[in-house]
Amino acid sequence: MFDEMLLENGTVRPHYAGFDRWKSSRESGFLESKKAEADHLFRQVGITFSVYGDDVGTERLIPFDLVPRIIPASQWARLEKGLAQRVQALNLFLKDVYGRGDILRAGIIPANRVLGNAQFRKEMLELNVPSGIYSMIAGIDLVCVGEDEWYVLEDNLRVPSGVSYMLENRKMMMRLFPDLFSAHRIAPVAHYPDLLLETLRQGAPDAQEDPTVVVLTPGLYNSAYFEHAFLAQQMGVELVEGKDLIVEDDTVYMQTTHGKKRVDVIYRRIDDDYLDPEVFNADSMLGVRGLMRAYRAGRVTLANAVGTGVADDKSIYPYVPDMIRFYLGQEPILHNVPTHICSEADSLSYVLDNLEKLVVKEVHGAGGYGMLIGPSASKAEIAEFRAKLIAQPDAYIAQPTLSLSTCPTMVEKGIAPRHIDLRPFVLTSPSGVRMVPGGLTRVALQEGSLVVNSSQGGGTKDTWVAAD
Repeated sequence: MFDEMLLENGTVRPHYAGFDRWKSSRESGFLESKKAEADHLFRQVGITFSVYGDDVGTERLIPFDLVPRIIPASQWARLEKGLAQRVQALNLFLKDVYGRGDILRAGIIPANRVLGNAQFRKEMLELNVPSGIYSMIAGIDLVCVGEDEWYVLEDNLRVPSGVSYMLENRKMMMRLFPDLFSAHRIAPVAHYPDLLLETLRQGAPDAQEDPTVVVLTPGLYNSAYFEHAFLAQQMGVELVEGKDLIVEDDTVYMQTTHGKKRVDVIYRRIDDDYLDPEVFNADSMLGVRGLMRAYRAGRVTLANAVGTGVADDKSIYPYVPDMIRFYLGQEPILHNVPTHICSEADSLSYVLDNLEKLVVKEVHGAGGYGMLIGPSASKAEIAEFRAKLIAQPDAYIAQPTLSLSTCPTMVEKGIAPRHIDLRPFVLTSPSGVRMVPGGLTRVALQEGSLVVNSSQGGGTKDTWVAAD
């Protein structure tokens, strides 16, 4: 198990030395008191998240850990290049499969795996997306397993969430520990909303000089509503629901107290199925009737584009390195976790024989649900999953159980190592690919757990990219 702060002999790694000296100089109980202060402040701000199946209730505070995750600047530089490369290839893949289909004709990816995918939207065929950018905002999940040894765990190209927690975590740390920040050179993240707004505005159709951008939310009862409202406020744009928008003459308008105002870019936080009852779910009360007509006419930009889910589906994930080679003529900088595609007979046989060693995931699953973690599963759970795999093998992939890196984390009995991952947020516009240094570090708060998802009770840390 790789500890990001400590060497095997217990010596503190160089990039954590300053923090360790600072922590050692604090009085006993100092961090505990600051933790209580942080919880109080987060409760005032109203930062909550849904924990499904929690007997305590659906809404709770995101657990926030005061020990930062520190990444040396030299290590981040490599990650940044790898992330930019990956997202560029994924966007080219989406443009291709909804257009010429070169990668399918070349046999790089089985055509049925794409065209028969539940996330493939035939409505997007031959539709011209501005600048060919399908995913303006991507969240790429990374895990570290050793010294400068990182893997991409998952791509999120639809409506990736969590950036508000990245920003609020940093604000909280700076408020609680100003002396700590003054003693370190930490790359800033506060400019993310400015980068996001610029990215969205650059993606506007018809080269609008002063495009109107809105954030489209499902509403107050969505688990990520805080983030929707937060980002709209930070960008200085309107937060709207479907009922606030109308389509006339293939143009989207926002109804305001001063009359109708054209909308050029919609940062939508609603899934494809609910966007337009004319085209998708006819019973949807969340979307905008006629939105796809306006989209197809090139009168509005949707970020992210409809149909991006086919590129982040777990059944497509194993082929991303091949996409990079096919579209960019480059070797991947960041590697995938080795993956067994259960729809293939040989892979299925291996997975069934080794369930107790593997992590098995639903190809359409999210949030850490619908998965089996073999080493920690009971015999009954393994037997249940075995039956599911045999019945529907094309619905699953399997991966080895990675030894995720750990970072010291505040727990009930002091500070102890807990497993973490990292979600950087990657923005793509006609100007290129940009991101703020770091991202959202999620932490599995239960001892030994590898599940970091907030929806299942995981917590978050501030992520520092610090000068070497």
